[in-house]
Amino acid sequence: MKRLLLMIAATVGLVACGEGFTASERDVIHASGDGIMRVLSIADPTDSLLLRKESLPVSEQMLRSEEYALLRERMLQTVQNPEAVGVGIAAPQVGVRRNIIAVQRFDKEGEPFEFFINPEIVEFIGEKEAGGEGCLSVPEIRGDVERWQTIRLRYRDEQFVEREELVEGFTAVIFQHELDHLDGKLFIDYL
Repeated sequence: MKRLLLMIAATVGLVACGEGFTASERDVIHASGDGIMRVLSIADPTDSLLLRKESLPVSEQMLRSEEYALLRERMLQTVQNPEAVGVGIAAPQVGVRRNIIAVQRFDKEGEPFEFFINPEIVEFIGEKEAGGEGCLSVPEIRGDVERWQTIRLRYRDEQFVEREELVEGFTAVIFQHELDHLDGKLFIDYL
């Protein structure tokens, strides 16, 4: 009976731990305190392997944690770093294999950055067009990639409410690029 209770307690502990960020993710989020995070690069073999892994879902508990708040702030500072400015960033690019992206919304007034949790494209609409792309994780390489110009996106917002919206133009291209990161793909795979 004692053994059974220990097994149940261990299982409950594993399930509870599975709801939050892992110890290694917390280490990355808190590394070097706050501010700009190190962006993984294909130039580093270890980083390249990490960039090629599929990301994991984010739970509501994770979204409400202080780790998420810090990760969010640090990802925003990283993508807006004057030394390497981007228009989007995915959590895997900073070493956190979770389905979190930040996208600059060129389709909205003020062009704000917004965060999207567990995003997925549920529909591609219209035509593809080729356009120039680069990536913070692929330094000094640019190339033309064909992307859909209109997509239907489903995601959780930062209150963990499920949303769906139609996104067009350059902003739709950014979403496709960042969602590729969540699947372990890079824009250079299309070149």
